[in-house]
This record gives sequence, structure tokens and C-alpha cells, in this order.
Amino acid sequence: MKHRLLFICIIIGFQSLLAQNITAKLIDKTTKVPIPFATIKTGEYSGVVSNEEGYFTINPKSLENTNILISFMGYGSKTLTIADIKNLNYIIELEPAINQLDEVYLSNKKPNIDSIIARVKRHAPKNYNTDLRQYDIFRRVANYMDFENLNFEIDKASQVKKQQLDKVNTDLRALTNAIMTSNTVQFVDFKGTLYTQAKDSTKLIVSKATQLLDHSKDFSIDNVQERAKNIMLRYLDTTKTYKVKTGLFKIEDSLSFEEMNKEQKKPKKDEFETNQLKGATKGLLRFTKFYDNSFLMNVLNPRLYEYTIDDITIYNQQLTYVISYQPRKGKAKYSGKLYVTDGDYAITKVTYSYFENRHGSKVNLKFLLGVKYEENLSSGLVLFQKQSDSTYQPKYINHESGSYFYVSRDLTLIQNSKDRFKLSTDFTIEGSNRTKEELLITATKATTLNDYNNIKQQKKTPYQTLTKFDNTIWGSDETLEPLQEMKAFGSE
Repeated sequence: MKHRLLFICIIIGFQSLLAQNITAKLIDKTTKVPIPFATIKTGEYSGVVSNEEGYFTINPKSLENTNILISFMGYGSKTLTIADIKNLNYIIELEPAINQLDEVYLSNKKPNIDSIIARVKRHAPKNYNTDLRQYDIFRRVANYMDFENLNFEIDKASQVKKQQLDKVNTDLRALTNAIMTSNTVQFVDFKGTLYTQAKDSTKLIVSKATQLLDHSKDFSIDNVQERAKNIMLRYLDTTKTYKVKTGLFKIEDSLSFEEMNKEQKKPKKDEFETNQLKGATKGLLRFTKFYDNSFLMNVLNPRLYEYTIDDITIYNQQLTYVISYQPRKGKAKYSGKLYVTDGDYAITKVTYSYFENRHGSKVNLKFLLGVKYEENLSSGLVLFQKQSDSTYQPKYINHESGSYFYVSRDLTLIQNSKDRFKLSTDFTIEGSNRTKEELLITATKATTLNDYNNIKQQKKTPYQTLTKFDNTIWGSDETLEPLQEMKAFGSE
């Protein structure tokens, strides 16, 4: 009887924990298609954004008597309570807005696109001020790796028995097969506060971080090379030390089997470099900044881009121009849309992606150093939200980047002895990687220089390692609802 009561208590407690949050889905009323990146305002300046599949999660406990405003460009806004969402069975339909342009734009004069762009630039210093700000943030990163070609079989071996050589190549082929058939993906989430002083002066305090990763599928280029080196070392004389050379560079003078075992047994701390987290977050925010040669200032340069007014609509009770842009010159890289308010000429939303045949950084030293790299994917969107001080601050940033890579180098182990026994392989790896980054700003406020100076950023950020998705990890915090691929991670 006691065990039964304990079981019931555990079930009730678990259900209570899950009941802290509710998840709902936004769909088009007519087509039933999910609506991604809609804003769900839970307070005047707080709230979340629906994910790519139309889902969002909020905490009902603090919103029981609160009106929740849901809005998305091209659709009529909807105000609901928690009770309304439950009554709708957590499926919320938005109706496409019908623009009555003769009612919303009472003028015989056609809007001048050059004048609109000029006013956006002129009003930018007043509309956007990110100096001395405190942003409460949630950031999610998903890293994907896809290998097209992989080879590292032994091609040279001195004083190594054929039986040993066969074993080395068998193990290397097994590693190759594991890599080529793997679905390599890693998720990193963290919540914290970003403090900004000026364009490049920021500090980050992380309150919590997680990494969702299958360590058996950690196949970064450095990790792959390390695994191959360890396999080769395993079949050499374990009493000797070895020199490691890769390409033109000597890496290690006294590598040994004993040291390898010691390194593998050392407990590794689950920590991120805080500066790396801060740098990546700051990089996302650059898509929201207005300074010389910034992304937005380049997009607003009529010498680089040409513009077309696609539509005029009402969004958040404001007349809004929907403006498409594309390169006028080869120097310009992006195409997309700008959503500009008529009253204060502020950009409330921007989308972007590489225009046809455009790309980012490119390095081709394939024949000289065995390296080739090309950034071939850069796309995303930025949402801004108006604040109490009438400035527009970033609310949500979604950025996807990708690149092609090719690395071919020699990997040689040379015994530290007069005989100089060696084992060599041509290491070749080719493929593509893709990174999806999301930044949700749950709250923002002005701060002071004194407050900024008093912030002490830690060098390291501890994180919790997960091998399976856990939907309770963030409790009632405002975060981004994960996509189905993340929810299914580790359930196979």
C-alpha cells in the first residue's frame, strides 16, 4: 500500500511539473499551415516567438488573468487568455489580413521608395540605440556535419608487421564507416544576460547552459584526426615515444601510448569559454546594428541595392511598407525584405539570404596546403520590438550559415629512436557543415556605465551534458520551443 501511495505521489508531482508550461501551435485558418516566427506577447515588453513548426511554450501560472497578444505580418492579431488557449485545444488559427489599401493609405501620391529608404537611414540613430543596454537572452545553436568523402588508410609503414598494418587499416575503415553513416548534430542552449556598452564592448553572464550531444558521433575535423592518430599509435611499440607530423608542421615531440591512456582517463570539465559564447552572441546582434558598413547600413545603401514596394499593410496598428531588395552591384551579397513603419520609418522585420551565386569567405589552397573552404549559406530574419523609450530593440534573431570544406594532409608518427620507425597516412576529409542559431531576447532595459563597469564576466561557463532531450530542463523560463528533431534526440 505504501509503495502504491508513493507511486501515485510521484506521478502527481511529475504531472504538476509538466503543468508549469503549456505548448500551443499557430496555424493559418484557411490552409492549416504552421505559422513560424510569430510574436507572442505575454507582457508589454516580454514574450516568446513561435518556432519554425509554429509551436510556442509559455508558463500559465503567471499569466492566468493576462491577455496574450499574438501577431504576425499578413495576419490579423489575436488576443487570448490561457483559458482561451486551453478551450481551443492548444491549436490557434490566425486569419490572413485583407488589406483595404484605399482605407489605410489615403493618398493619390504613390510612395517614393528612395524617400522611404532615406528616411529609414535618417531616423536610425533615434530608432535604434543599443548602447548601455541589458538584454535577458536565451540562445540556441544547432550544429550539423555532413561528410562527402573520407579517407585515411596507411600508405607507408616501416618496421611494422603486415598483420599489424591490416589491423590498423581495419580499424581506420571502421572509423570511416561510422563517420560516413552518422547523423552528426549537436545542440547548445544557454540563458543569461548580455550587457552592452558600445558597438564592440559587451559582457555576458550565463545563468545556465546545456549541451545535447552523442559523444560517439562527435566528428569534428580535430576529433577525427585525434581518433585516427590514437588508432595508429595503438599498433606501434607501446614502450616508445613518437613524434607527430601533419603536413608541414610538427605537432608533438614525445607522444606515447602511456600518455594517450592518461589523457583519456583524465576527467574533463564540462565548460564553455565564456568569451566564445559572448562573441557568437555579439555576432548575431551585428545583424541588428546601424554603423558604417554594418549589414543593415549596406542593405540601405541605394548604390549597392535596388528596392521595390511589394505591399502596404497594417501591422501592430501601424501602416507598414513591405519592401524587397536585391543587389545592384556585385559587391552586394543579399536579397530579402524590409518591413518599414510609415510613422517613424523604423524597420520592424528584415529577412535576408545570399543572392544567386553570391557567397561569403572563400579560401582555396587545395594544391598548396591541402585546404579549401567556402561559406555558401547565410540566411535569416530579425524581429524588432518597440520599447517604452520609443526605441526599437531586437526581439528575435534567426541565422543559418553553412560552408563547404576540404582538408587533405599527411599524418605521420615517427618513433623517437635511431631506427626512426614510422607510420604514415594521407588524411582526406571533405564535406559541409551547417549551423542554425537563434537568439530570443525576453527583456531589455537601459543601464548605466557604472553598472556596466561593475559586471564581472566569468572566464568559464559550466554546462550540463545531456544525451537525451529533457523537456523539464528549463522549468518555467521563457525559452524557444524546440523543433521535433531536437525533441527526438536520443530517443532512438
